[in-house]
Amino acid sequence: MTRAEFFADCEGLPEEDVRRLCGALSGIAEADRPLLFELVFVDGEEIRALNLSQRGIDKITDVLSFPTMEGIKGQLISSEEHAEELDEADRLLIGSVVINKERAREQAEEYGHSFERELFYLAVHGVLHCLGYDHETEEERAEMRAKEEEVLRKMGLSVDGEEGK
Repeated sequence: MTRAEFFADCEGLPEEDVRRLCGALSGIAEADRPLLFELVFVDGEEIRALNLSQRGIDKITDVLSFPTMEGIKGQLISSEEHAEELDEADRLLIGSVVINKERAREQAEEYGHSFERELFYLAVHGVLHCLGYDHETEEERAEMRAKEEEVLRKMGLSVDGEEGK
């Protein structure tokens, strides 16, 4: 198996930050092609409208994920099995992550850490959902949290002993 290289289609973050995020994600999945995700930033009303139209929940939230593949958690992501997700650059699209920057600012203040850390935490959280991770049970939550912290640590954004969401 091959450690997946990540790429992001993103406007709203400096290219250096996008590269840093993608580099830190390296190794959390295995694939025979590079993996691509879309990262979109919206305001509270935009994410509320998306949450309502896509999930039937009329509520502002911090992050929404829209995976393109199912059953890929912990599996080799194969371009043969997911050929419909290959883009023109031969990368596999794993999904879209939509982040509410307003809520990220509020949560950073609420949790007592930087806006940068909260923003990247939400991005990593969303990407992990696109890779099939979830937090419905305590076991799933612990597994997902460990992956989040692994990536944030690689980015220099981990806060020892800090409780996350």
